[in-house]
Amino acid sequence: MAVTGYASIAGASMNISPQPRLSIVFLNYNRLAETRRTVVRLLDLLADRSDAEVIAVDNASSDGTREYLQTQAHWLRLVEMDSNVGIAALNEGFKQAKGDYIFVHDDDSCPHDEATLDLIIECLDTRPEVGVVACRIESPSGQAVRTWHLPGTDSPGPSMAFVGCGFAIRRSLFEKVGWYPGRFFLYQNEMEVAIRVMRQGCRIHYDPRCRVVHRESPAGRPSWRRIYFPTRNTIWIIRRYFPFPGAAYLIASRLCMGFVRAAQSLEFGWYFKAVRDAFSEPVERDILPQALRKRLSEFREENSLCHQLTRLLS
Repeated sequence: MAVTGYASIAGASMNISPQPRLSIVFLNYNRLAETRRTVVRLLDLLADRSDAEVIAVDNASSDGTREYLQTQAHWLRLVEMDSNVGIAALNEGFKQAKGDYIFVHDDDSCPHDEATLDLIIECLDTRPEVGVVACRIESPSGQAVRTWHLPGTDSPGPSMAFVGCGFAIRRSLFEKVGWYPGRFFLYQNEMEVAIRVMRQGCRIHYDPRCRVVHRESPAGRPSWRRIYFPTRNTIWIIRRYFPFPGAAYLIASRLCMGFVRAAQSLEFGWYFKAVRDAFSEPVERDILPQALRKRLSEFREENSLCHQLTRLLS
């Protein structure tokens, strides 16, 4: 791993404070066009700010993304990984962050406007009980991208979780809960962090005024990953946090739903590998108290076969 660049712009109006309030960290892997769009947008948003820094983490891209980011090292910090290690690479960027708060997004997502940055800082400055700000995720046309991780309406309030392509978290809290679970590689890492944040007695606050545009580019993202990682990682979470017999039902449901998705994409090999790894690798048990499990109702419903069938038939 190598770190290049420093968060200052030579010959531009942007002047990054050596102790920024907000660290914007985003992960890049073999999506050069998307990375370019994100970098241009961030440069525009931060041109007149002195309270933010940008850290780009490259996961050993081979399509020119790394070389392009190197040309931007006069204003952003670049963390270069030697191989693609998934979301564990972001942890290296988080460790480099100097801001009080970390704003996370992907190479194909970016803040909608400068007000989003101000609102994140304001919320975390004035509400000590809030550990995470979950942003409104929207398409380039402005339509909300609905997901079970977030409230179903555009009203501010408590949220069970957040979406990894657009959220902010206190740096001290993130470090305390151990950053992202590196071994997840991809998917459900946000859910694991959300649970750890709850464990610390902190709230996740959804603010629809904090808007992140997610272009949802499929480039360089093979279909098998949507079978393997969600199946394996979800079972890990259930094994760790939920007691028997509820855990047995959720795992059985997850296995059924994973099998259906594998059949739809003809990825049976990856499905069976996910099942094997989900049970063969050790998981440290940390059963949640009932009060916290109640707050995970959306997670339970998303992984309940009965709930999914009811939705399908309604």
